[in-house]
Amino acid sequence: MQSTKSRRRISPADGGDNSSGADKQDQLLLSSAICNGEDLSPFVRKAFAAGKPDFLLHNLKAFTRSKESEIEEVCKAHYQDFILAVDDLRSLLSDVDDLKSSLSLSNAHLQSVAQPLLSSLDAFIEARNVNNNLLMCLGSVKICVEIVELCARSNAHIKNDQLYLALRCVDQIERNLLKIAPSSTLKRMLEKHIPAVRVYVEKKANKEFGDWLVEIRAVSRNLGQFAIGQASSARQREEELRMKQRQAEEQSRLSVRDCVYALEEEDDGLDLELERENGGGNVNGGSLGFDLTPLYRAFHIHQSLGAEDRFKHYYFETRKLQLTSDFQVSSMTPFLESHQTFFAQIAGFFIVEDRVLRTGGGLITKWEVENLWELAISKMCSVLEDQFSRMQTANHLLLIKDYVSLLGVSLRRFGYPVDALLDVLSKHRDKYHELLLSDCRKQITDAVNADKFEQMLMKKEYEYSMNVLAFQLQTSDITPAFPYVAPFSTTVPDCCRIVRSFIEDSVSFMSYGGQLDSYDVVKKYLDRLLSEVLDEALVKLIKTSVFGVSQAMQVAANMAVFERACDFFFKHAAQLSGIPLRMADRGKRLFPLKKSRDAAEEMLAGMIKVKIDGFMSLMENVNWLGDEPLQGGNEYVNEVIIFLETLVSTAQQILPPQVLKRVLQDVMSHISGKIIGALMGDLVKRFNVNAITGLDIDIQLLESFAESQRSILSEAEANELKLGLAESRQLVNLLLSNNPENFLNPVIREKTYNALDYRKVVTISEKLRDPSDRSFFATRGAKPNPKRKSLDALIKRLREYHRLPCQMYYDPTWSDHLYHLANDHPAHDHLSWMDSTLVVADDLCSHPPSQAVNFTLMQCYDFPFGLLPNGVTGYELDPETGEFKVYLPQTCKFTIEGYDLEYKSTITGVISKDRLTHLKGISVKVLLLWLSIVEVDKKNGELQFSVGIASANFPLEGFEESPSCGCGFDCDDANLAVL
Repeated sequence: MQSTKSRRRISPADGGDNSSGADKQDQLLLSSAICNGEDLSPFVRKAFAAGKPDFLLHNLKAFTRSKESEIEEVCKAHYQDFILAVDDLRSLLSDVDDLKSSLSLSNAHLQSVAQPLLSSLDAFIEARNVNNNLLMCLGSVKICVEIVELCARSNAHIKNDQLYLALRCVDQIERNLLKIAPSSTLKRMLEKHIPAVRVYVEKKANKEFGDWLVEIRAVSRNLGQFAIGQASSARQREEELRMKQRQAEEQSRLSVRDCVYALEEEDDGLDLELERENGGGNVNGGSLGFDLTPLYRAFHIHQSLGAEDRFKHYYFETRKLQLTSDFQVSSMTPFLESHQTFFAQIAGFFIVEDRVLRTGGGLITKWEVENLWELAISKMCSVLEDQFSRMQTANHLLLIKDYVSLLGVSLRRFGYPVDALLDVLSKHRDKYHELLLSDCRKQITDAVNADKFEQMLMKKEYEYSMNVLAFQLQTSDITPAFPYVAPFSTTVPDCCRIVRSFIEDSVSFMSYGGQLDSYDVVKKYLDRLLSEVLDEALVKLIKTSVFGVSQAMQVAANMAVFERACDFFFKHAAQLSGIPLRMADRGKRLFPLKKSRDAAEEMLAGMIKVKIDGFMSLMENVNWLGDEPLQGGNEYVNEVIIFLETLVSTAQQILPPQVLKRVLQDVMSHISGKIIGALMGDLVKRFNVNAITGLDIDIQLLESFAESQRSILSEAEANELKLGLAESRQLVNLLLSNNPENFLNPVIREKTYNALDYRKVVTISEKLRDPSDRSFFATRGAKPNPKRKSLDALIKRLREYHRLPCQMYYDPTWSDHLYHLANDHPAHDHLSWMDSTLVVADDLCSHPPSQAVNFTLMQCYDFPFGLLPNGVTGYELDPETGEFKVYLPQTCKFTIEGYDLEYKSTITGVISKDRLTHLKGISVKVLLLWLSIVEVDKKNGELQFSVGIASANFPLEGFEESPSCGCGFDCDDANLAVL
């Protein structure tokens, strides 16, 4: 201990030698390292590296010698203590020997006493070891028996295809028994076969799952067809319910009393319901007949095997591949034949996935199903776009649209969004209707061309119901006796059937598409069918195939029936679209077959006029300078009346009174015009009062014929027939009057002579110059007859005023001029000079007020006044330069024969005879562009309109009437009243 405490760390500075030599320094460092117990290897390497190992050895020996003296000094200092310690040690050894002897004796005694006990202990230990061995053996046997039993049960489960139970047995062996198996051989056997059993179970489950995947594709197709079939049945029941509701509404609307009908929808019990069974992994589709047990068993087994995520991924990818394969459209089979299978397969696929999502316990997620649906909806839309673009038959589009809409209804019940599919259907509605119009055009053309212009004969009541009642063509609720001869030909019901089919197909395409404007679209294309297809076909028939009065009469009768049918068409469209009839009645528009109706009546009237012209040619035989008035009428009028009476007796059997009235009124106007024309023409050089008296008798006979039609027409309509003779009647009255100069009185003229043109009066009155004493004019040299004097004054003043119309509105001296003209006739002071201006405005009085300015400006430069619309409020004109301005209350727009026209509120330009230039304010729409009309030229009976880069010619006859703002020439009375 003292040596330990006396040790201290020696630094190199402790050496007694202060030599500065290197060797001395190395020796000091070596000594310091040895004293401090440091590693001497650096010094050894340095010595050998320097080639001085002897020097190192010398230093070590010197150090050893220096320490020996120190040891000797230490021993000397502690010698006495060392001797005492040795003595104590010797004493201790003696005591130990005594103790050893005592212990030896005690041990011998103990062994002699414990010998029997040790023998008994050995026997006990041996018995206990045997017992432990037996217990261990029994435990091992028990474990082996349990292992064998589980193995046997596992084999039995595998044999009985109870894979999950077999897997549980194997899991129990591995988890509880494998580690404690008593036999290494058995343990190795189990370690080898347990994975094999699991592999077998997995393969078996995968095989069943694979068989299910194959089976579910066929099941999905049947499932989709079943679901879509149920949707179709539900739609049919809904249509039947709507039909009952419409019938109830119609009965309620037509009933005298306010009846309320309540229809209750019965529970059909055929809704598409899928059973939702949770537990056991067995989910059946009920009546739909699909089983998910193999799928869920495979999923459960993979969960037990710890491969749940792998199976989920495998299931999703496999089903995605199946869905992708379902998207393949065969090029060998027309899509029209395969579209049901195509869509049913997809519908069934997603019905199955919906069930798996709800009952699969997380086998597939909602996000994954939505991804599959987005893929499917995108592909279906692409296929529909492609197939619709290729189809050229409307019926094919309708069939596919109906099935797709049923698909949407079926899948929407399972929560799948189908708006994209409906958008595709809506996108192609215009194409469908264009194809449908094309099909109907062919059918209508064939039906119209097959017309034999004969009244239709119906022998049975069902024929009457099918051809008359089905389209509400009857004029009475009383069923006629059979055989029944209808006033129309077979073309009418044939065309009605085509139009009705068009309506039903159009409504069917627009229904169930999620569109709120379905009725507007149906009505739009129904208008086009009637106005563009049927109307044009009838007009073409009238122009090309009608060659006789009987044929023209039959066509006119057909048009009257078509007018009733058109009301039925729009009501039928409203009913099928679910629009109340009262709302549909509010939206009524003009008769869409107006062109063909007017053409038919014009054709009939034209043919009658041709016949009439043949009789009117007998006017050549009239004695215009006869000495006595002819009693009983002239020959021509008797022939005309006989013809008309014969015509009416035939026409009243098939023509409605309104049509007959319009035709007869046109004919009467024509007869009146022929009489006026004969008096103005070269046929009559001059005539006397007796001839006028004969004409008066002729007109009276014609008026009597018009009054005799009161048996088939109303009194007001019969009077309208007489108005057709107004011009000739007023002219005869004027020539036979005692004071013809009353024509200049605006009040008398408006009341009595409003149908006369002053220029015609001048021309005809000049021919009434009978030199005989028996005329009401005075003979030469005698005092003038007052009647002749009045007539001469009338002719003179009309000649003077004939020069005024083109300058009275812009000549500042026109009022003075009229004043002097009035003063030239002091005998007629009862006619003020202001009243005389109405004579100048003869043409203004013969036209509606809204056309007065148009007529004045246009007629002065030999243009038809129809160039300007109704409603012109005034104009300014510089007679020297021709510059003018026309004013309208506001911008005026309308459509004529497909051209959209726009008149600004102020129109400017330069007018000269037969030419308008530098026009501003009139535009026409050509395709998508609005072009300004800058010039109008009148050439060869036509008007040429120029827009600068192009021009177009139109006949003058089309501008005899001024159009109205907003409606052009298609204005009803209500519109005209508003305008």
